[in-house]
Amino acid sequence: MKVGFVSMPFSGHLNPMITLARRLQSRGHEVVFIGVPDVEPFANVAGLDFVPFCKKEYPEGSVAKRWGGVSKIHGLDVIRYSCNELMPGLVKAALEELPEKLAQTGVEALVLDTLCLFHALVPRTLPRAFIGTEH
Repeated sequence: MKVGFVSMPFSGHLNPMITLARRLQSRGHEVVFIGVPDVEPFANVAGLDFVPFCKKEYPEGSVAKRWGGVSKIHGLDVIRYSCNELMPGLVKAALEELPEKLAQTGVEALVLDTLCLFHALVPRTLPRAFIGTEH
């Protein structure tokens, strides 16, 4: 089975997702990470295939620039800032580009980071059945 992984582009999210992806790969599944360009080095180091999406909206290096300010705020301010300023653009770009990437890669099952808000809607719009889970 070909399993796709989509994660938030932060080491605290990528590390457990990569661990799960490598475990599935070791059991004979084909695995591909789909993410913004800043995720590619994580996938490469783990020996996983990588397919970029949202390259125009999130070019290489943009994650540190956009999310860097979160390290200077605390508590509910992080949630407010993330929900109001950061997540809407990522969700919009993913909803527009993820269906095409899933079709191109032939992914049969999709593992989504729980913070990839609304990404779970994408497989529901595709003509074939998907097995979906959230990390």
